[in-house]
Amino acid sequence: MIKNNQTVISQFLLLGLPIPPEHQHLFYALFLAMYLTTVLGNLIIIILIILDFHLHTPIYLFLSNLSFSDLCFSSVTMPKLLQNMQSQDTTISYVGCLTQMYFPNVFANLENFLLMFMAYDRYVAICYPLRYTSIMSPILCVCMVFMSWLLTMLNSTLHTVLIVKLSFCEDNVIPHFFCDISAVLKLACSDIYINELTIFITGAFIIVIPFLLIVVSYVQIVCSILKFSSTRGIAKIFSTCGSHLSVVSLFYGTIIGLYLCPSTNNSTVKDTAMAMMYTVVTPMLNPFIYSLRNKDMKEALIRVLCKKEISL
Repeated sequence: MIKNNQTVISQFLLLGLPIPPEHQHLFYALFLAMYLTTVLGNLIIIILIILDFHLHTPIYLFLSNLSFSDLCFSSVTMPKLLQNMQSQDTTISYVGCLTQMYFPNVFANLENFLLMFMAYDRYVAICYPLRYTSIMSPILCVCMVFMSWLLTMLNSTLHTVLIVKLSFCEDNVIPHFFCDISAVLKLACSDIYINELTIFITGAFIIVIPFLLIVVSYVQIVCSILKFSSTRGIAKIFSTCGSHLSVVSLFYGTIIGLYLCPSTNNSTVKDTAMAMMYTVVTPMLNPFIYSLRNKDMKEALIRVLCKKEISL
């Protein structure tokens, strides 16, 4: 439909992943298993943190929100991908596309803030252990989480409003498996300079600044433990921080290069591969990283299972 010399798009066509037809069923089973693993793993972490009072601490408040974010992140994109892989109809409505742009942006940005606050928590616990309880008060931690949700939702709303104001050409084919902002912008007929400038500015605030603060926190931690800790203490501290460092490396290793580069410089294959990493792989691996490397989570699982056996 044409209105005022502009094409009104009612739906988009998702090309999905560049998978040969003969391998569709194999990859469908793989992605389904990965999605179910993501849901189950993050749900276990959330339930354990809720049920075990030993985990009612600031770091696990952040971790529970991180797991919830990972769970929702995958649930916004993966079901549609799985549906498209089994269906000949790969269309998505305009409203559905806006939804797929809004919520993944919320959860991806939320993870930035949560990882930053988790790094700050480790910094306070190691550098100021005697003042940890007073500094990381419950009120402060709840305010941190609340501000994270508020800022990420406002940021996503801003991007969504700017995209709604764009006009689109007759080409409605998105070479991606979900409505990623950079992929949708390439279909716009109107000027996207404001959109790209906004992505760059907000990306610097929401991605780069938290990453730099994480680096600063760990530099302070390293300086502190080298001054006052023994070799055994250093090994114990790095074991404590190992899970967080692994998640930070996995998350920022993919997302910074994707969203801080201009959209015209990214190839379709690169966009899709990196998006698959942070929407599918990272949310699936995070529960394993925290459960397998975290002594508290293992002990909490044992306590919850023992209580269940006793009740039965």
